[in-house]
Amino acid sequence: MSDVNINPAPAIAADLGTDTLQEISPRQLAWIRFKRHRLAMVSAGFLIAMYLIATFCEFVSPYNTDTRNVKAINAPPMSIHFFDREGTFHLRPFVYGYHMEVNPDTWMREYSENTEEMYPIYFFEAGESYEMWSLFKAKTHLFTTREGYIHVFGTDQLGRDMFTRVFYGARISMSIGVVGVMLTLFFGVLIGGIAGYMGGIVDRGVQRIIEVLLSLPTLPFWMALSAALPVEWSSLMVYFGITIILSLFGWPGLARQVRGKFLALREEDFVTAARLLGAGRLRVIFKHMMPSFTSHIITTATLAVPGMILGETALSFLGIGLRPPVVSWGVLMQQAQNYQVIVMTPWLMIPGLFVVLTVIAFNLLGDGLRDAADPYNTGGNRD
Repeated sequence: MSDVNINPAPAIAADLGTDTLQEISPRQLAWIRFKRHRLAMVSAGFLIAMYLIATFCEFVSPYNTDTRNVKAINAPPMSIHFFDREGTFHLRPFVYGYHMEVNPDTWMREYSENTEEMYPIYFFEAGESYEMWSLFKAKTHLFTTREGYIHVFGTDQLGRDMFTRVFYGARISMSIGVVGVMLTLFFGVLIGGIAGYMGGIVDRGVQRIIEVLLSLPTLPFWMALSAALPVEWSSLMVYFGITIILSLFGWPGLARQVRGKFLALREEDFVTAARLLGAGRLRVIFKHMMPSFTSHIITTATLAVPGMILGETALSFLGIGLRPPVVSWGVLMQQAQNYQVIVMTPWLMIPGLFVVLTVIAFNLLGDGLRDAADPYNTGGNRD
């Protein structure tokens, strides 16, 4: 039986108009291999869009996080229409208002579309005042209505707009992932690099510390340290406290990987030459040794972000992470802790859907970066 060898090298070379891979720079080859990973490209686009929306969530959202609509308590998501009840096409999209009735059997509010109330949607329109990044005040929103209300993702039990709260929550949850990974990279690369470069008693001491930290059960220690945060701390202090706690158990694994790389590189000729020319230890580490496996570090960091996001979501969901009035995906999912939410108000689970999509996107992006980080491996690509 003969093996089938799928070799993308000729196709990759043809994309750049060359005959062989030797004529292509490593950077070009990595980019071509990444583009051929379709799921990674789609994931990268999704994550860029999510981070842009999270950055400008005050502008994207039609309301503030604490704005209440007492006429729409636990109201379902609104449908956007272009045709009215008579079949007439409208160039400007619109939503219908709510018609609310109380179910005499369950005493629950039940909503339906009130076709007598039609609210056109206006883009880049003045609405509620907000503070952009707490720096300046503005009123322009990406979309809103001049009359009535619009709730694309429905409302919660206090009548607050879920679309607004989901994307305000994205800013907190997704930024914790990035900040936490940056701290993990800093400590992992620094400590692992020093241990691998110096060796000896320093390496043995660092290894023992790493082994102790890796032997600890992560989730119980996350919970214990989060519960120990002072109640009187401000929201900003709790945010950074949770971030540090999440990164505390993330750097040992990276430090061990970096140590192994440094042990293999420290006897290379270019490292020896740098030392003979009088370069200091930190310069040798960060200027000469680090660039040789930067792609590996970037891939590791990308795959570590979902763990940070899931960690914050889990802690906040359990009530020992971020707390209201802070809005994060974990805080929002606290509302979905009983079966009544799933049965009666399933739209309150929308934050969980964004958590799942974001985690999958980061994993697929990391998969694509891992392929691109080894551009000369022509054993095939994964779509």
